[in-house]
Amino acid sequence: MLRFVVHCGNHLGAFCLLVLLWTAEAAQAQAPPRNLSITNTKAKSLYDKAAQQSRERDFVKAIETLNQLNQKFPSFGEPYLMKGSLLKAMGDNHGALAAYKEGLSKVPADASHAGEFQLLGDLALSYGDYQTAGDAYRQLLKVAPKTYRNLAKSERQLRTCEFALEAMRKPVGEAPTRLPSPMNAFKFQYFPALTADNRFLLFTGRPSDNSGEDLYISRQGKDGALGEPVPISPAINSSFNEGAGTISGDGKTLVFASCDRPRAIGNCDLYISRRTGNNWSAPQNLGSNVNSVEWDSQPSLSADGRTLYFTSTRRGGQGQEDLYVTTLQPDGSWSVAQNLGTPVNTPGKDMAPFIHASSTTLYYVTDGLVGMGGLDVFRCEKSPITGQWSEPRNLGYPLNTFENEASLFITSDNQKGFCSRTRVSQEPTGGVRLIRERPVELFTFSVPNQVKARETSTYTQGRVFDAITKKPLKAEVKLYDLDTDALTQFVTSDPEYGDYTVVLNEGHHYAMYVVADKYLLKSLSFDYSDQHTFNPLTLDIYLEPVRAGRSVVLNNLFFDTNKYDLKPQSRTELNRLIEFMRQYKDIQIEVSGYTDNVGTPEANMQLSQRRAQAVVEYLGSNGIAPTRLRSKGYGETHPLAPNDSEMHRRQNRRIELHIL
Repeated sequence: MLRFVVHCGNHLGAFCLLVLLWTAEAAQAQAPPRNLSITNTKAKSLYDKAAQQSRERDFVKAIETLNQLNQKFPSFGEPYLMKGSLLKAMGDNHGALAAYKEGLSKVPADASHAGEFQLLGDLALSYGDYQTAGDAYRQLLKVAPKTYRNLAKSERQLRTCEFALEAMRKPVGEAPTRLPSPMNAFKFQYFPALTADNRFLLFTGRPSDNSGEDLYISRQGKDGALGEPVPISPAINSSFNEGAGTISGDGKTLVFASCDRPRAIGNCDLYISRRTGNNWSAPQNLGSNVNSVEWDSQPSLSADGRTLYFTSTRRGGQGQEDLYVTTLQPDGSWSVAQNLGTPVNTPGKDMAPFIHASSTTLYYVTDGLVGMGGLDVFRCEKSPITGQWSEPRNLGYPLNTFENEASLFITSDNQKGFCSRTRVSQEPTGGVRLIRERPVELFTFSVPNQVKARETSTYTQGRVFDAITKKPLKAEVKLYDLDTDALTQFVTSDPEYGDYTVVLNEGHHYAMYVVADKYLLKSLSFDYSDQHTFNPLTLDIYLEPVRAGRSVVLNNLFFDTNKYDLKPQSRTELNRLIEFMRQYKDIQIEVSGYTDNVGTPEANMQLSQRRAQAVVEYLGSNGIAPTRLRSKGYGETHPLAPNDSEMHRRQNRRIELHIL
């Protein structure tokens, strides 16, 4: 959900901010600056008149008087400074910027004007005028006493200006472009998120200033264009605000923020819903392990929907808003949320996390690090060894600008990015400007190499069926990294349609297991360690029932050429076999070995027998009763494919599991 700085009751409004600005700065506008250098009697008379009008809170007349003074006596700087103060109090920051800049060029640069240099710098920075802002901060640092309360802030703002000017000299990629119709039909739309296959775009929408937040879905057509957005579901959208949604890679798990609901834990909590077929479940509060009595929002799910990052203002953090993480436990509960700590969280605002589908790279916005001004998007990488996050790195210009950036999303293949931005508009020449008048819209961009996640992802998706009845099955789909034996993905196929989606990262060799109650486990292998091809796969899976005479190929048992010693990468498959045998305690199996036709039939028969026996011995050494196990080698007999190519010979070199 969008979060503004000033709160008035339960609502966040421009009028409230305007009142605060007016009240806070009117006092400053009422008194003339010290060391007044105006000596001309008529000029001083006009100046005193404007000061009196200011004290009487007749700011409009005071500005009219100051305009007369400026026209007749343009060399005096103090009238411009008073005018700048009045315009800023009235909300005309653009006019105030011009007045301060003009006035400070006409007065001595001394300590009495330190506050005006501060204001000029801050105003110029808010419009991205980094040169003017930098010059103002440099002057401030020259003249301000060491006791000046905003000295540290000004030093940091100067670093921001220097960083921004350098970033603009070396842009990273192209500027984001506005999504075309039928997108951006509302006044406000933000927090874009996509499924792993990019077919569905989820976002938060508000048709007008006074409407609440709801979640919308746009489906990508065959031509790649996004279709008309529709409300996600009447089970999700309600009379309460629902926003800042995140969706798992398979599109089956949704987490979103909602505020002021009955029986909520805090003023804004996180809720979860799961999709079965085409229907979403009633949202459930994620509970006190995740939500706090404070503000919890802006969630981001990992691709498998089992790790959740979010923003919270709860106590005990590093700064004002911090990032937290929680994981789904085997019993279905969520772990106690943990603060991500340094170097991710800072003393400032750390918000809007996005975890890439690869789970290797985290993006978020913060004002606690030097950037372009306000909230900038940063990225950091998770160490595959220690699990620690690297130092955050600014994404540079033009993805970051002088304005506050909002959430960012990058597709699993690292090709396209999405973000939300306020539409650029001309500043009014006078009067009061409301800070929430500009629409917020969805933008897209091609992802530069420097911005991409550390690892690119692809996906395999399809449906799971009963091999006999051909009916869809609910099954667990687990993905393991064969080099580390680590479980990297765990999803469940849909019980109505049997569909599943699993995300895979480049540079890894994976074993995938599809398991359902009373069915043989299905073993598949995906080797992307050499990155020969890295395209999405469509793969339907048929599970054989646990029944005598049924068999399955074990695709993740590895041997060196003409050897029968199991390689270390085989431990993942062997451990899954042990789990299977322990689950079905009454079955007996034959482990069958097969080879291709390279070599003599006698040698192949012996090799296949020894390989099958190696598997049986491993199972026996891990507690599986020898009476339940049998090994047999079949050599080059019973090939699955002709031995006319390396790909076909690889298919024929295999170990199978047969139910006796």
